[in-house]
Amino acid sequence: MSPSSMTIRPIKCNLRWKRLLFLLCLGISTIFFWMTWSTKTTTVLQPCRPFHAMCQAFLPATDNQTEWRRRDCQIKSYITKDTLQCSKLMRDLHFITRPLSAEEEAYPLAFILTVHKELEVLVRLLRAIYTPQNVYCIHVDEKSPPEYKASVQNVVSCFENVFLSSRSETVIYGGFSRLKADLNCMRDLVTSKVSWRKVVNLSGQEFPLMSSLELVRHLQDKIWQELNMTPGIKQPDYIRWRTQFQHNETHVDFVKSKVKKAPPPHNMQIYFGTAYYALTRDFVDFVLESPQARDLLEWSRDTYSPDEHYWVTLNHLPEAPGSNVAGGWEGNIRAIKWKDQSGWAHDGCNGRYVRSICVYGLKDLPWLIKKGSMFANKFENDFEPEALDCLEQWHRNKLLSSASVPIEPSWLLATREKP
Repeated sequence: MSPSSMTIRPIKCNLRWKRLLFLLCLGISTIFFWMTWSTKTTTVLQPCRPFHAMCQAFLPATDNQTEWRRRDCQIKSYITKDTLQCSKLMRDLHFITRPLSAEEEAYPLAFILTVHKELEVLVRLLRAIYTPQNVYCIHVDEKSPPEYKASVQNVVSCFENVFLSSRSETVIYGGFSRLKADLNCMRDLVTSKVSWRKVVNLSGQEFPLMSSLELVRHLQDKIWQELNMTPGIKQPDYIRWRTQFQHNETHVDFVKSKVKKAPPPHNMQIYFGTAYYALTRDFVDFVLESPQARDLLEWSRDTYSPDEHYWVTLNHLPEAPGSNVAGGWEGNIRAIKWKDQSGWAHDGCNGRYVRSICVYGLKDLPWLIKKGSMFANKFENDFEPEALDCLEQWHRNKLLSSASVPIEPSWLLATREKP
C-alpha cells in the first residue's frame, strides 16, 4: 500500500461522518420546527360540557346504552382566528346550509341583530335562526372592543346573506342611539337582493323558542298576515315623563332635564310598548319615507327610550301600511321575566336579574318552553351556560324534526353516544 492511499482513506471517512451528522441535525431541526409550528397553529380540542341532568326532560329519550353528547364546544376558537376557512366553519359549527322546507323558502325574513357583547351567545343565536333564504343585518355597537368587532366581522365574511350595518352607532341604554341602530339596518335591508316579507329585530343575548317553520307560520297566519306586530298600549300616565321632558344623551348615560317638550307632531297619540317588533316591508318603507315617521323621529330624539314608543305609535296610524290600530299586547313576541312582574306574570327568576330583566337559568326552561313566544330574552355565556346548552339542543331537535329535506350530519348539535 502506497503512502498516498493511506492518507486519503481517513479524509473520506471524515467527510462521510460529517455528511451523516449534517443530515441528522437537519432532520432533528425539521421535526422540532414542525412540532413548534403545529403547537402554535392547531387548536387544542377541549371536551364539550355535558348536558345537565335537568336537560333530559326536554330532549328525546335515550336507551340505557346511550346518552346525548354535545358535538359543539369550539365556537370561540373558530371565530377569533385571524383567518377562517368558511366551509369548515359552516360545517363544524353546524349551520343550516339550505332551506328546510318550501314553505320557509317562499317566505324569506329579514333580521336585525343589535349587539355589543356575549360573542358566543351571538353566534349561537345566529346559527339558530340562520337559513340561506333569509337576510341578516348585524349592528355592532361602536364602543365595542376591537377584538369583538373583528370576531363578528370574521363570522359575517363567511355568509353572502349576513352583513354588518353600513353605519354604526355608539349605543346608550335608553337613548336615541338605540333607535338609530335599527333604522340604520332598515336602510341597508331595503336595498338587499333578498325579497324579504317581514323584519324581526333582536338583541345579541336572545334565543328563539319557535323553529323557523313555526315562526314563518306565526307571522303569516290569518291574524298577522298583513299586520305589523308592535305590542303596546296608549301611553299610561306613570310613563309620560319619558316623552314630556327633554333628555340629554351623553357618551355614557341619558339624563332627564326639567325642560318640557312640545306636543307630538301631527297631533299623534303616543303609545308605549316593547322595543321588539315584526314589521312588513311596506311599513318599513313608510318608516323611512313618510313625513309623519320622519317628524316623529325628530321629535323623539330627546325622549327617553324612544324605541319603546316609536314603532308602536306609528303602527297605530290608520294610514300606515299593515297598521294595527286596535292592537294591544298580543303577538307573543318575547318571553321576558321583568322583576316587577314576578308572582303574577311569571313564577320568578331562577337565574339573576340584570336591569330588572331575568338572565335565565336551568329552572326557567319549563316556563320558557311552555310560554311558546317567538324569542326569549336573555342569556349570558358565563352564567348558567347549561341553560342555553339545553334550550339550544331542544330547539335544534324541533327545527330538524319539521324539516322536509334530508338532514345533513353536520346539522346535528348533539348525537346519541355510549357513555
